[in-house]
Amino acid sequence: MNPAEVVKQRMQMYNSPYRGVLDCVRAIWQKEGPAAFYRSYTTQLTMNVPFQALHFMTYEYLQELLNPHRQYNPSSHMLSGALAGAIAAAATTPLDVCKTLLNTQESLALSSLPSGQGQGAHRHISGLAHAFRTVYRLGGLQGFFKGVQARVIYQMPSTAISWSVYEFFKYGLTKHQHDKRRAQHMEAEM
Repeated sequence: MNPAEVVKQRMQMYNSPYRGVLDCVRAIWQKEGPAAFYRSYTTQLTMNVPFQALHFMTYEYLQELLNPHRQYNPSSHMLSGALAGAIAAAATTPLDVCKTLLNTQESLALSSLPSGQGQGAHRHISGLAHAFRTVYRLGGLQGFFKGVQARVIYQMPSTAISWSVYEFFKYGLTKHQHDKRRAQHMEAEM
C-alpha cells in the first residue's frame, strides 16, 4: 500500500502539481525514481506495529472494564473500539507526521535542508531519522503532533465500526455453532 499512500498524499497537498493519479505516478517515477514510492516504508512499519499493539491492548483493557463477562454488547464494543483507536492514533501521530513528510517531500521542508544535503532538485528527505530531525527543526516538539485531532477523529469511527462488525460476526458464528451443538446433543439424548 505504500506506493498508493505516496500518491494519495502528494495529490492531497496544497498546490499539488499533479493533474491526476497517473500523472502523479509518472512524475514521481521520472523525477525521483521507484525508490520514492517506498521512502516511508520502514516508517510505515514502525508506526503500524505500535499502533496495532496499543489498539488491541487498549480495546481488551476497555472490554474488561465495560464488558467483564464478555457478552455481545454493541455499545461497549463501539465505545472500546473508538477509544482504542483514538489512543493509538494520538500516540503514533509523531510517526505519521514523519511518514507524511517522507511521502510528500514537502517543499518548505526541502528548502530548509542545508545546501550540503544533495544538489538542486535532487534534495530529498530520506529515512525516519532524517524526517524526525527535519520535523523538529521546523516545528519543535509540537510539530510532531500537527494534525493529531484530525487523525483521532478519522480513526475513532473507523475502529468503532471495525470492532463492532468483528464482534457481531464472532457472536453470530459462535451462537450458530453453540445452537448446532445443543441440537445434536439433544438428538443424542433421545
